[in-house]
Order: sequence, then structure tokens, then C-alpha cells
Amino acid sequence: MSHHHKKFSRRKFLGQASCAAVGSTAFLSSVLNLSMINTAAARPHIIGSPNDYKAIVCILLAGGADSHNILVPRDQAEYQNYQNIRGDLALPEMVDDGNGNQVPFFHSINPTNTSRQFGLHQGMSNVKSLFDEGNAALIANIGTLVEPVQNSDQVYNESKRLPLGLYSHADQIMQWQTSVPQDRNALGVGGRMADMLKDMNTIDEISMCISLDGKNRFQSGNSVVEYAISNDPDPAKLGIEPINPYMRDAGLLTDVRNEAINNIVEESYANIFQDTYADLTQQSIDAVNIFKQALEKKPSIPTVFSDSILSQDMRMIADVISAQNNLGANRQIFFTTFGGWDHHDEVLNAQQGMLPVLDNALGEFYSAMGNLNRQDDVTVLTISDFGRTLTSNGNGSDHAWGGNSIVMGGALNGQRVLGDYPDLTLNNDLNLDERGRMIPTTSVDELYADIALWFGVSPNDLDYVLPNLANFYSYDPNNAPLGLFS
Repeated sequence: MSHHHKKFSRRKFLGQASCAAVGSTAFLSSVLNLSMINTAAARPHIIGSPNDYKAIVCILLAGGADSHNILVPRDQAEYQNYQNIRGDLALPEMVDDGNGNQVPFFHSINPTNTSRQFGLHQGMSNVKSLFDEGNAALIANIGTLVEPVQNSDQVYNESKRLPLGLYSHADQIMQWQTSVPQDRNALGVGGRMADMLKDMNTIDEISMCISLDGKNRFQSGNSVVEYAISNDPDPAKLGIEPINPYMRDAGLLTDVRNEAINNIVEESYANIFQDTYADLTQQSIDAVNIFKQALEKKPSIPTVFSDSILSQDMRMIADVISAQNNLGANRQIFFTTFGGWDHHDEVLNAQQGMLPVLDNALGEFYSAMGNLNRQDDVTVLTISDFGRTLTSNGNGSDHAWGGNSIVMGGALNGQRVLGDYPDLTLNNDLNLDERGRMIPTTSVDELYADIALWFGVSPNDLDYVLPNLANFYSYDPNNAPLGLFS
């Protein structure tokens, strides 16, 4: 591997990566927002029965999770490479069980699609069980790409287009949600899927995209926006909160305020902005009422969820799925965020506390889907800003590129590690510098394309949902992008 690229400064590299993509940004935005949506509108969109039910749940691990410690090679030579390059960030093979006995740290997994052996972090026992049952898969060395990049020389001689602001939280967290890393104004993947399939749902007031984390880019479409809710289990608390009861005349004040809001939204306005605002407010009020009534009729779910915010978000998603008939929803896209993964220090201690929270939420949610007989109808995926450096900064890891993702669902052909798990050495052609920043070998487009096709997006619409997909994959009914569901 050529090492001349190490003379480049990080600042210069990022600047060049950003400038290389600017030329196509304005044109691409116009294509996405005008031409492609008009072309797509003339096509048949729905694949499969319009009356079946499917849902996507996207969990953003915000901050850039060090997923090199989620999925670890267990072949002896590969594990030795992992130990050598990770140094004080490497997880041990054996640990004391508290009784003086040495026990394995990792949950061993044996993928059916490779002879290579892997381990999952000790805190991921539920993911281990789901993987062994064929209901989970790992996607190795995945990341944002404009086009395939085979080696570091292609990066430093500028022969390939690169994501804008590589290693930047703001850019990369957005690009994982849009899958258009050369454009800072692109719509979201979930939003574009909803644009294509929104007619499958029968109640217009409730968006196909439901967020447990407020406004987000993932669910932003051309004609669809997210419907944001909280994880509060009480349907009565949906919508405009009443004035605090400890205030004098709180009930009267609440009634007066609500009447004033009703008067505003029922008025007709000559100003188009005022009129649009009133219409949107009325739609929101109507949606709240529909949502309240649907959740009041939802069936009981026996699964007990943990107290973490993520588990409670997943409980609320399960509740909404249980009420999908009353919401007129045949397709739903959910989004939530589990933050705090920017571990520039104390990465091992932080992961020891945080990975079990993620693992519990995934296990509990899958159990709840079993209660509802929906395990085959719901696919869950984790995304993050980027992977992190393989080498240590002394106590943590820093911003990098390729990482690993988890996908879960009963429809998966699971128990596999998909993509190309890299050689964890500094001599690897995929390594960009002495810190161990790996070029992704699988694009986020390929992951999203598999999920979009399962969700019912027509192959004709993949170019709208994923504008860069043609750089990595041409549709073939006998050859899926990653083969998650085949």
C-alpha cells in the first residue's frame, strides 16, 4: 500500500472531500425535489398486497458508536490483529465471573454464510439469541459512500467522489439519514419511501412516518413529514397539554385557550401563509384526536419493558403498531434516537453500560412483536454517524468512517454477517491513516435498498428513494443488494 497519503493533513483532506462534491449539489437537489418525484408519480408504486402490514424501525445511535467492539473477530489470528491494533480498547477473551472462575467475555456467534468466527460484546445477550435463531444479522464495514472506493490511494488522489464533511458529526449523522452524502439538502430515506407508498394508508391525517425523537431528516419527504409523539403511555396526554392544575382557574383557562385555538384554525385568511398555518394546525388537532382514540382501543401487550428511555420509546412504538388497524396504517416508519456514543474517552466503561440498554430494548421489542404476531412484519435497524478509529487516543476512539450495524426482524434470512468484514491491520488497503480509519466496503444504499424492496417499494422507484444506488447495484429480482431477506 502506498503511504504518501499520510503527508496530507486532516484539515486538507476534509476540505478536498467537501469541495469535490459541491459541483453536483444544486443539480442533485433539483432532481430529487422536482424531476424524479414527477417521474415517479406516473409509475405503479406498490409491490405486494395493499392490505398487508409492514413497519420499519430506525434507531439512531447518535454520536458515532464504536461498533468495532460490538462485532469482534474470534479466529485466533484475526483476534490477535484486533488486540494489537485496538490496544487498551481491545475487549478481553476471558474475564473473572466474580467467583474466581475465568469465563468467555464474548457471546460467540457462528454465521451461516462464512467460516469466520465472530463474537458479540458481553452486553448483547439478546442480540446473540436473535442471531442464533435467524432473526438478526450484522452488516460489516458499512458506511456512507457516493460511489465505491476500493483503496486509500483513490481517496488521496481524488479519483473518487467522497461524502461531504467526512468525519463530521453534523454531516455524517445527516448522510446516514439521507443516503445522499454529496448533498446537504437531500430528503430522508424514510421520507422518500413514504412519498412512494403513502397511498397504502387510509387515514391522511396520520403520517406514515412516526417519530419518537421530534423532527429528523430520516423521515423528511417531499410530500410526507414525520408525526412526532412522546413515549408517555397515557393517550390523554397526546396533543396540547392542559394548563397546570395548581394554577387558579386552570380548567377555565384551558377551555378559553382551546376555544381561541379553534377560532384561529377555523378562520379563513387571505394571506397564504396564515391560511396554510391554520390548516396545518387543524390537521394536527385532527391527528391527535384520531391517535388518542386508536391508542385507547389498543390491545394489552404482556411484555414488560425496561425503564430506559430507549425501551420506553420501543414500548410506545409497539403500542402504535398494535393500534395500526385503527390508524388505517398498512405501512409505518418509526424513528428514535439513543444518544451518547461519542466516546473519545472511557469507551470500554461507557459501552459496558450502554450496550445492555440497547440490547434489552431490542429483545423486549422483539418479544412484544411476538405478542402481537408481528415479528415477520417489522424490521429494526441501527444506524450511527460513523465508525470510529481502530487505534486508541489513550482512553477512547475518534471519528472514522466504516462501522457495523445490527438488523433485526422475523422476515430476515438472519444468522449471517453480511458485507466484508475487514482485515484489522494498518497495512490494509482500506485503511486511510495510522489511526485505523476504514473505508466502507458496503454502502448504506445497499442496506436501505434491501429494506425498501421488502417494504414494498417498486424497483422502478429505487432511483428516487436511493439516488446513488445505481453506483452499487442494478436491480435483479434474483439477486438482492445484500440478501437480507432471501
